[in-house]
Order: sequence, then structure tokens, then C-alpha cells
Amino acid sequence: MVHTFQALGVNVAVDVNSGAVHVLDELTYHLLEQVKPPMAEHCPEEVCQTLSRYAPAALEEAWQELRRLTAEGLLFEEDDYIDREKAASMQQQALVKALCLHVSHDCNLRCKYCFASTGDFGTGHRLTMDAETAKRAIDFVIAKSGHRRNIEVDFFGGEPLMAMDTVKRAVEYARSIEEAHGKCFRFTITTNGVLLDDETIEYINREMSNAVLSLDGRKAVNDDLRPTINGKGSYDVIVPKFRKLIEGRGTKDYYLRGTFTRFHQDFAEDVKALAAIGKNISVEPVVGKETDPYALQEADLPALKAEYERLAEYLRDHPETNFFHFNVDLAQGPCVIKRLRGCGAGCEYVAITPEGDIYPCHQFVGNEEYKLGSLYDGSFDQALSGTFAALNIYTREECRSCWARFYCSGGCSASNLLVNGDIKRPHRVGCELERKRLECAIALKAIAAGMGA
Repeated sequence: MVHTFQALGVNVAVDVNSGAVHVLDELTYHLLEQVKPPMAEHCPEEVCQTLSRYAPAALEEAWQELRRLTAEGLLFEEDDYIDREKAASMQQQALVKALCLHVSHDCNLRCKYCFASTGDFGTGHRLTMDAETAKRAIDFVIAKSGHRRNIEVDFFGGEPLMAMDTVKRAVEYARSIEEAHGKCFRFTITTNGVLLDDETIEYINREMSNAVLSLDGRKAVNDDLRPTINGKGSYDVIVPKFRKLIEGRGTKDYYLRGTFTRFHQDFAEDVKALAAIGKNISVEPVVGKETDPYALQEADLPALKAEYERLAEYLRDHPETNFFHFNVDLAQGPCVIKRLRGCGAGCEYVAITPEGDIYPCHQFVGNEEYKLGSLYDGSFDQALSGTFAALNIYTREECRSCWARFYCSGGCSASNLLVNGDIKRPHRVGCELERKRLECAIALKAIAAGMGA
């Protein structure tokens, strides 16, 4: 499978199975569109006639170059993993190596698109995790991680700063036992910033390897989508605190993380606004049911794709801005299991609620059909976890023929369930946007490498 596209003034061909990326001149680009392997020794007469605007000698030269790339395994490569037995032989019961620790099912904002029902995850009651449950969660991931040394814990909500004492107790406990168990914990916190103060900023910058700072871009957009409980805007309260936290991060990771919805589709402008606050940015499309007023629809796709192009043009001219969704490694990329299976929700990664219930990820919380177990009764549904472990780009029927499959790894199971009612069936709008993001990302990488305009 070879995918060809044009973006940012360059002609690109991606050989899906080898991972090779080629930037082509106009003639070779149009010639490749006519090729059906196996390639003949010389450019066929019918192809020359179709591309008669080019000189025969030039066509033959380009044809031989494509033959050379094919011989070197850089074009029209076979899929090494498509054999069902190979796909099925992947590790089925993965080791749990990452936690999304819901220390708070409460929030001090009322975001219009919140998948967590503004903090309580649809339960109707708001609560925070106690230190005992947090410690049990740390013990759980140590026990489930087997030989894995590095463990990720993301403090999440709701708003985790509303349970800051639990956060501190959990970090302290993990640090006190990690060496004895041969583990190394890496902590992340995701916050809306309302409760940040100097003490908390100092703590986050000292203890958290990553900080995800929720902000939706421009003041007007953020205040429309992310009001406080009393309906007022949150931007002016949050941004000075985020600036101070970022200034103190040093070389540690952080991301300004926004969401764009149907209400505000010119999200490139929000990326620009965030870039004035910090260089590391993630602005992602909202996911919602078709009946949700903020949900992106198929009718929005042309405008959204054009907006990604505008964003890519901006980032081409501002390489100091690090946009998460345009980060793609063309040289090596993730390991084979990651490429085939993706995020690992439900098997390598789980979410734990304030009550100690275990779910495949934060977006499954509250869906009892997908509850994996509990820290308090010691249960863990290995069969359900195995169902998630078995998900890959070959067990998802629509992914098998998609050129982007080794980059997106099958997409988000929770989004698939929300939109289509099936964790295996990809979300069409999300897939279209993912493919467009990848085209922009690959074109940007090619230009940065001096391969194109």
C-alpha cells in the first residue's frame, strides 16, 4: 500500500508497510499514481500515453527510480504483520504499567463539552479519593506491572487540585517503596489551574514529570467553553498562574491542552494564542455523540481539514512551537506492539476512581459494562482486559485497509463506543481528522529535513 498526497507545497508518498516516506517531483508523483505492482522492466506504453505531457525519457528515468525503491523495500512492501496468527500472537494479557488516578470526581469549572459530566462522571455525587485508596492503587500497579520498571501515574479528575493532599500522600508513598520493588514512578498532573498557588506550583514543578494545563486558546473561546460554577470566564484567573508554572518548569515537560468543538472551528487561531503562553501545545477535536450540539459532524470536515492546513503553514514558519498532534517519528517510531495496538487502555493502562473501582481508561469510568474490578475486593476481570489487549489494527475491520493504521494504531476505543456503540468500530469523523493531521505532520517533517519546499 502506497499513499500519495500533496500538502504545504510538497508531493509526498508514504509506503505504508515499510514506513518509508518519499518527497517527489511533480512528474514522479503523477507517475507513481499510475503504478500497479509488480512493475514492468520499462515504463508501459499506456502509462506514457496517459502522462504524454512529460518527455518519454524523463518518464523512463522516473520509472527506473521507482523500480529501484521497490527493489530496496521502500515501495510496495508487503505487510509483515497481516498474518492473523502473528497478530493474534501479540501479548494478550499485558502488564499494567500506567494509571489514571481519579483523585477527584468534582470540579470547579463547568465546561460545555465535558465527557466527565462536569466532574461527577454521571454519578450524581461529587467526591474525592482518600489517601488509603491512592496507596492501594500504587500497590495495585506495582503488583500488576511485573518486570516493568517504569510506571506512569496521571493525577486526574474532575479537578485533581481539589484533592491535593491525596496527590501528595500518593507521591510520598510511591517514592517510599519504589526502590524496594525495583520501580521508577513518573507522575503527571492534569489541571484547569483555578486552584494553583505558589506552593502548589512549586510542588508540581518539583514532583511532576509532566503537567497538562487545560486551556482552550483565545480568551473569548476559553471563557465560552470553560466557565466557572457561577458562569464567569476562567481565562483571566488561570493564565497568569499557568505562565508562572511554565516559567518554573525548566526542562520538564508540560502541555497547554485545549479542545476545539463545533462552536469554534478556527482552532489554528487558538494554537497561536496558546503559543504566546507556552511552546508545548495540544489542541484536540472534541468527541461527542451526534446529538451533542458541540460534536463535530461530517459536514464540518472540509472546513476542519482546511484549518489543519492553515495550522501546518503557521507551524512551518514557527518551528519553535511544539504541536503535539504533528509530532511523528519518521525514522523509527514506536515499538511494534504500540503500532498495532495503540494506547493500551484496559490492559497496559487503567483508570481508578475515588471509590477504588477500575476501568479501562478515564473515558469508560461510570460504564458498569466495562468495569474491570475493584481495589477493595481484589477483583480484576482478566477476560475483559484480554478483550482490550486483543484489539489491534487487524481485529478492527475498517483499519486493515487504512494507510494511517501504523500511525494511529486503531484510534480510541472509548470514542468508538461513544459514537458507534462498538469499541472495534472506528469513529469516522475522528479517522478523517487523524489522517489529515498525519498528512500535515509528515509534510512538516519532510520540509524540516530539507526534503521539500
